Amino acid sequence: MKRENYISWDAFFMGVAELASKRSKDPRTQVGASIVNSKKQIISTGYNGLVNGMSDDDFDWYNREEKHDYVIHAEENAILNANGNLDNCILYLYTERGYYPCSECAKKICQSGIKEVVLNFVGDRLDMKEKYNGDATKRMFKAAGVSIRVLKENQ
Repeated sequence: MKRENYISWDAFFMGVAELASKRSKDPRTQVGASIVNSKKQIISTGYNGLVNGMSDDDFDWYNREEKHDYVIHAEENAILNANGNLDNCILYLYTERGYYPCSECAKKICQSGIKEVVLNFVGDRLDMKEKYNGDATKRMFKAAGVSIRVLKENQ
């Protein structure tokens, strides 16, 4: 008889994305991503951090303008780290606050061929920051045929 309390594939892949987020040096925002193909194989992972070749010690992580000029988002990182075709893959995105990918990442997600984005659910809603509410991302995803799914805890 098999064990009954194993985690779902969604929980597993979101857990990988959460683990990737722990590599971020950003003291305020830790984001992780995992990309999975239709065979349930992890194709790539990524987290928000500086681009290759830059030292984490040479930049002011508390200066928002400087940080945003040099940091690559977890979604971009995972797409760029992938060694293969991302057509019909699923991107799992873990953030501590739970929010939609920015419009720049959404462009790359659509262009890469990823067909589903799974977001983690935090508290009682996705974080809708005043600066960014996800409208452009949702519009792009709808037009490009990329579905969005929100993963609630213990799913």
